[in-house]
Formats: sequence, C-alpha cells, structure tokens
Amino acid sequence: MGARASRPVLRVGDWVQLDGGESQVVALAGTSARLRSAVGSEMVVLLPFLLGSPGFAVVDGAPFPELEPFGLLDGLPEEVIAAAKEWERHIVEVITGLPPEAEPGAVPRPEYDPQTRTVKERAAAKAAELGVGLRTVFVRRARHVEQGLWGLVDQRAVREWQATGRGDARVVQAVREALDAETQASTGTRSRLIWKVTKALEAVHGPGVVPLPGRTTFYRLIDSLSTGRHTFGSASTRRQLANRPEGPFEPTSADRPGEQVQIDSTPLDVMVLLDGGVTVRADLAIAVDVATRTICAAVLRPAGTKAVDASLLLAKMLVPEPMRPGWSQSLAMSRSLLPHASLMDIDARMEAAAKPVIVPDGVVIDGGKVFVSDTFMRACERLGISVQRARQNTPTDKAVVEATFPSINTLFTQYLAGHTGSNTDRHRQWRGRQPGV
Repeated sequence: MGARASRPVLRVGDWVQLDGGESQVVALAGTSARLRSAVGSEMVVLLPFLLGSPGFAVVDGAPFPELEPFGLLDGLPEEVIAAAKEWERHIVEVITGLPPEAEPGAVPRPEYDPQTRTVKERAAAKAAELGVGLRTVFVRRARHVEQGLWGLVDQRAVREWQATGRGDARVVQAVREALDAETQASTGTRSRLIWKVTKALEAVHGPGVVPLPGRTTFYRLIDSLSTGRHTFGSASTRRQLANRPEGPFEPTSADRPGEQVQIDSTPLDVMVLLDGGVTVRADLAIAVDVATRTICAAVLRPAGTKAVDASLLLAKMLVPEPMRPGWSQSLAMSRSLLPHASLMDIDARMEAAAKPVIVPDGVVIDGGKVFVSDTFMRACERLGISVQRARQNTPTDKAVVEATFPSINTLFTQYLAGHTGSNTDRHRQWRGRQPGV
C-alpha cells in the first residue's frame, strides 16, 4: 500500500499561486490572510476569496497529517508488527537523536546527536549499525514520515494474492468462459482450450490486441482455474459436479415423528444371484423419517424398482411385521386394551406386534417415474398422506435420505461377498466365482 495523496494545509510561510503570480503567506488572522508577493508588495485577502479564486494552489505546503490505519495493523501477524516497531525505534533515533523509550533528560549517542551530525551522517551511522544500505534507511525514514508505523510494515505480509497471478483480466475471463463451455462438451486437452481462448479473444478484441501469456504460464492459469472441475478428466464426473446444487439455507428438520418422511430408491453396490442363476444388481427403496432418522421401511428388488414397490413401501411403514398377511390374527394386538407386559409374558412375539409404527403426514419424493406414478399417488391419497415433490436436480431437498444410501453402502454392503464398486473402475474381477448376498 503506497502513500495516499493528501490535500495541502495552508500555513504561515507557505507559497501560494494567485492571479498568475506567487505570494507567501506571512500572517493568518481569523478569516483573513496577509500575502507578500515576490516583489515585496503586500495585501490582505479573505480566506474564502483566496481559496475559491481560479488558479489558486499551494506551491510548497506540507500535506495534512493522516492517522495511521490501526485497523489494518490489527490484522497483521505479531512478528510483522514487532519488526515494524523495531524499525520505528531506529528511525525515530535517526530523526530526533533519541529512541522512543528514552528517559527524560537522556543524552543522544554521539553518532546520532542532531547538534553535531547531519541527517545524512546519522542515517549512515544507523545503516552501519544495522548492516543495511544507506538508501534503505532513507527510504524507511521517508515512509515513516508519510505513513507512520504502517510505512515500516513489510508489504509482503499485506500483499493480496490471487490464484490467477498477474494475468490479464480479459484472458482470465475468457478462460473461465471456456471452462464453463467444456462442461457439456467432450473431454479435450489444455492445448485445445488455449486455442478456443485465443479465438474468443481475437473475436471480441481483435487479433493481437490482448497480450497472451506464454504456454507454460497459460497452462498454470488453466490449472488454477479448473481445480476441482474435472475439465480434462471424466466427463460424467464433470457434469455431476456442475449439476451439484447450492447447499440449503438451513438443514431439513421436523419436530415430531412422521411430520416429514423422505423416500427414494437407488441401486446398491452389490450383486445378487437370482433363483434362475442370473446375477443382477440389487435395487433398494427406503423411507427415512426426518425427525428420528429412522428407516421406517425398505423394499429390496433384484433390479428396477416398480410403482407397486413404492406403494408396498407405504404399506410396510404402516403395518408392523407380525401383523402382515400370513401371521396369526391373534397377534394383531397393537390396539388392544390389554397390558402389553402381560401379553409378552404369554408369547414373546407380542413384543414385535406391540412396537409402534411411524405414520407419515407427508412424504418428499423426487421426479422418478416410480414415485410420480398414478399407483403411488393414489395410495398416498387413500392413506391421507400429502406428497411434496423435490425440485428437479436438487437432491438437497431430500438430503436426509440421500445421505442414508452412502451410509448403507459404506457400513453394510461393502462387507458382503457380492460387493461391487459404484462404477466400472471399481469393479472386482470375479474369475469364475459366483456373487451372492
């Protein structure tokens, strides 16, 4: 940060320009000023008239003193401030002959005595003492006079750093636009991107108008701007990252069980062996309660979740396992007035029958055809469940269930014998072994 320009202050002894000539201020009294021209003639003028006269200027007036930027000093490292204060102690000794912490009545050292040494001699003595050049002492003295302690701060500590370096802003903007255009295009090389940027700059500004960096610098600029975007890597990963929505303003919350249940389905990272000897990838549909983070129900399919599976998911949520078809009707005691403790003493299966279920008031779904089908919608309408549809390509609208699937793959499926990776790059080589759950 360099010295800031300051408006001069009118003082006695200053030379001013008035009516095409120069005059010296010899006296200031109230709102009047006495001026003496170069030929010796004097006149008294009002300050408003003087300051507002055309062509008025202070020829050699001292600038108005400015306060040091203490707010900026507070944000600097302690070692930088300590080094600046140490230099300030030396500079003050060069200017006044005594360091700031000198006791009253102290005598300057002989090499810094203003009565016997000139400023140049004192500066040379300080340069010899510190082992620096004479110019260094003079430069720091001038900065201290203009800016105070801030002028002695190592400017490398306050220098703003940019990932794009000192590149031309037009080149940086063109590279950004070219990187954005690569999202939906096929994966190319950096040399192709440089060619596109060059053509775009010539089309907008004309050939040779914008100076282009060297090839190595161009590569560094592209790498710094494309970090984390997979511009020159996997096209599917690049598009998925570009399609990632902004995080929600606040996380989804619910005050009671069933207030909001999020439903979704996804293929699991596991291969299963069907009765016919065919290996397929399993599909899992789950419903997660937001308030309790409970997996209310789950449906596992060999391949491809159907609309009826989504409706079955609702039925599983509302009916405990022991009360589903195939169980004895005598176990349907979830609404019984008899004490559950006595019933569990009679038959331990009563414990499962008495477990409460989470009845959803509303469910959140995405735009999958399984969940927007008439079958699922009619089932929700019949059960009195409101349906809230997430926005397109916005998984954060149902972040709870989206985060549950990676947890299932990490904590469960990767330990199974039929585990497979999430993509072909992570698949295992079977070599004749049959996968299975």
